[in-house]
Amino acid sequence: MKTSEFDFDLPESSIAQHPVEPRDHSRLMVLDRAAGRWEHSRFDRLPDRLARGDLLVRNNSRVVPARLIGVRAATGGRWEGLFLRSVDGGAIWEILSKTRGRLQPGERVRVGEGLELELIERSSDGAWLVRPDSTLDVVSLLERHGRLPLPPYIRKGQEGPGDRERYQTVFAREAGSVAAPTAGLHFTSELMARLAEGGIETVDSTLHVGVGTFRPIEAEEIEEHRIHAEHAELSAAAAERLNAARARGSRIVAVGTTSARTLETAASSGRFEAFKGETSTYILPGREILGFDALITNFHLPRSSLLVLVSAFAGREFVLEAYREAVREGYRFYSYGDAMLIV
Repeated sequence: MKTSEFDFDLPESSIAQHPVEPRDHSRLMVLDRAAGRWEHSRFDRLPDRLARGDLLVRNNSRVVPARLIGVRAATGGRWEGLFLRSVDGGAIWEILSKTRGRLQPGERVRVGEGLELELIERSSDGAWLVRPDSTLDVVSLLERHGRLPLPPYIRKGQEGPGDRERYQTVFAREAGSVAAPTAGLHFTSELMARLAEGGIETVDSTLHVGVGTFRPIEAEEIEEHRIHAEHAELSAAAAERLNAARARGSRIVAVGTTSARTLETAASSGRFEAFKGETSTYILPGREILGFDALITNFHLPRSSLLVLVSAFAGREFVLEAYREAVREGYRFYSYGDAMLIV
């Protein structure tokens, strides 16, 4: 399929710059795949849309302050970086880097409150391997010296007051993402309690969101696109509960495309199996969905793998028609925007 088939017109005014407060007062568009229609609702009414026994699968990954601002020690020139992952037990970091002029191996950059990074080598995909001059763990260093990596369409990526708390789900536990699993941003502790009272169960998975997740597809055809591998985990206990839900005929509801990709990876054999490792699962139209029966998701970028995933689940024409309706109705798009429930 042509990538251009997943494009749509979006006014800049539709891109949310700030989150709704409280979290669960964002709007919710409910898409019924079988009936081919939608309804307008609000996220705090989610318990009315789910049934006793449904199993919500959340991504408990926590966003780290991965944006690094500093200067080149040799020239004093401004330098920016984005932490991607650590290797060699945290002694080496892989980062994306931006500055004027050409960087050289052996250079040092000073970041945040005095952290120095030594540039080791540049990989074939353009990322740099660097060595921090500290023995503190990665998360501690990023919390001390980094900034929140807001997407560029939110205030040009500039962190503002409250973002560190708000650009994080209330159930975030495992540090490692460079972007929020945004469908989870709408949940509050109170809403989770109401869901539990209604007999709606939850289970956690982990997928550390990488920068590649949100990049537009640049290939002419979607099949030519390759998703960067991201670390994901599903515990044996979670797999057992998922298989039990399937056995009793309950729906599995993926909270976000990250949870959906974790579930599809875990269910590739037809049953859910525990795993821990890298996944580059790419869900395309025509694929049989094995891992989930309903999906909670935000409104995504045009020409993105996330829009392709949603279209694979609900149908491209139906989804794009709903997106056009969302624009007309003033829904708020992207990370701090509104949500869809697709059943």
